[in-house]
Amino acid sequence: MILCVAEKPSAGRDIAKVLGANTRHDGYLEGNGYCVTWTFGHLCALYDPHEYNEQWKGWNMSALPMIPERFSIKVSGDEGVQKQFNIIKQLMSQATEVINCGDPGQEGELIQRWVYQQAGCKVPVKRLWTSSLTEEAIRDAFKQLKDQSAYQHLYEAGLMRAIGDWLLGMNASRAYTLKYARGVGKDRNILSIGRVQTPTLALIVKRQQEIEHFVPRTYYELKTLYRDTLFSYVFGKPENTDNQESSDSDDLKGFATLEEAQAVIDAIKDLPLQITSVEKKKGTEYAPRLFDLTSLQVECNKSYGYTAEQTLKLIQSLYEKHVTTYPRVDTTYLSEDIYPHVPATLTGIKDFFPEVQPLLGLKADGKKNPDSLPKSKKVFDNKKVTDHHAIIPTGQRPDNLTEQEKKVFKKIALRFIAAFYPDCEVSNTTVLAEVQPSAVSDQQSAALFKVTGRQVLVPGWRTVFAKNQDNQDTPDAPDTPDSPDAQAAQTLPDFVKGEQGSHEPQLKEKTTTPPKYYTEATLLRAMETAGKTVEDEDLRDAMKENGIGRPSTRAAIIEKLFQRKYIERQGKTVHATPLGIDLIAKIISPLLMSAELTGRWEKKMRMIERGEYEARDFLAELKQMTTEVVREVKADQAGLPCPLCKQGRIIRGRTRYGCSRWREGCTYAAPF
Repeated sequence: MILCVAEKPSAGRDIAKVLGANTRHDGYLEGNGYCVTWTFGHLCALYDPHEYNEQWKGWNMSALPMIPERFSIKVSGDEGVQKQFNIIKQLMSQATEVINCGDPGQEGELIQRWVYQQAGCKVPVKRLWTSSLTEEAIRDAFKQLKDQSAYQHLYEAGLMRAIGDWLLGMNASRAYTLKYARGVGKDRNILSIGRVQTPTLALIVKRQQEIEHFVPRTYYELKTLYRDTLFSYVFGKPENTDNQESSDSDDLKGFATLEEAQAVIDAIKDLPLQITSVEKKKGTEYAPRLFDLTSLQVECNKSYGYTAEQTLKLIQSLYEKHVTTYPRVDTTYLSEDIYPHVPATLTGIKDFFPEVQPLLGLKADGKKNPDSLPKSKKVFDNKKVTDHHAIIPTGQRPDNLTEQEKKVFKKIALRFIAAFYPDCEVSNTTVLAEVQPSAVSDQQSAALFKVTGRQVLVPGWRTVFAKNQDNQDTPDAPDTPDSPDAQAAQTLPDFVKGEQGSHEPQLKEKTTTPPKYYTEATLLRAMETAGKTVEDEDLRDAMKENGIGRPSTRAAIIEKLFQRKYIERQGKTVHATPLGIDLIAKIISPLLMSAELTGRWEKKMRMIERGEYEARDFLAELKQMTTEVVREVKADQAGLPCPLCKQGRIIRGRTRYGCSRWREGCTYAAPF
């Protein structure tokens, strides 16, 4: 008998149907020489501290760091989990071969391996790997089974992730709680520290503090109206027209004082404006990238206000309903072997999306043969795909979907359809102008102005989204007419170099604005890029290896911060609570708060997955880092009685310790 172990009952039923295992039993299906059973989530977990060492049961600073000589796993104590595990163990003892049908990813591999280890599996294990649960995809995957050893590095990366989270979470949480938490015993306020959750919280707290400490400054923006077109004043030379910053202050996008601005207006208001340059360039706008999990969560948060966790549940449901491919991915590309299947995929959804018809070359009677579909490197690139490709439709009819599922599916489908439409062709125009000051003016040089515009020549893929106005995937017309994006999108009159005429200078008083609070969308992007603001998609791709967390875990991390009341939602924005701010204030180790350092750790785990870094070397780093974090907490003098006056408490300054009674004259000071 061949035993197949799926990760969920629904996946088990899909696999059993393909194999002809149709006889139902308690906890498994059987037939045609196969038994198909399943786990449901994490059946196994690492030991709790006291199961390694009885002395670790109580929370005691002298017992830290807790570093087991060897990590061990156990079956969860839940009664339902124990029952299902015993079914798997019994079936495994009777099997001649096991096929690992777990979710195709790091976490899925770890879940399955731990179960096999606990069940004492002694027979050969093969791996089923599929990005879709359609019958065709499952059949194809069974033809390409690989030995479990081919995924050893994937398992090791997952194991190091679990061990790293245990080491840092258990030790840092206990150390900080014992040292800094209020209360004692059962009344003590537990401080939860995590490898990913703490730097994520630090990002939120840092942004919030930047906003709260922001000091607004007034500046003056000069524009002038010529031929019903608003030109913007340019600081500097024409070849440096992107630099519209006043030399007075780096954060002022205009004149620092009203007097400066008024002097320019007085010098130019009665003089003609002359067009000095008209530059038109044809450009190409490519279709939006296909979705990875993070970009889908970002778009659904922006468009519909769905939380990252909501979107993950919705796309997981679409995957289990066979209408989309595996969701927990971090690439926006497809492998080239997908290309031959594209016509069939498009045909499967053509009744729901009329935009598919021209791609398939179909007339109203549906008799014309499909035309050849484009195969762009911006869509198909084997080098950008590892275990999984981008999220796309499977081609199965999207029936029986909830309203929320329909919205998510529509986003995925429209991106996929747009990828095979022609590029959008545009004409970008940049017009420069100047006003020469009068001879009696204090203005020494010409006042320079600039305006940009864009005209869509061939809409191409934009026609897909134009017919679906509720979809917000594309950078269409902005809301505010005076925003930079709106100005760039405007169609300009036919200006001619050398023409000149009267104009109307306009002055607006403006105020510098603070950074914006994170939304879940922008927080996901910040996690993906280790806190750096990156708009360019290619650069963002390059930074993904250094992001904090994985696409599959980021939603859970954010949700955990909400559950622990470290952050809260205020409308669409995310705010740190006093509890979260207080926690970050107590942390003395830069490692625990640094998104960049945590991102480097993530990169090493990806290297383990690819076989480029040894798991044992990474484990040694984990142990050393954990030891250092605990040492820093133990060595911290903050909170101890002042050794000089005996009445105050030691507090931390920027570079040294001091006494809380320094206002009363205590002079105690000591470097960190």
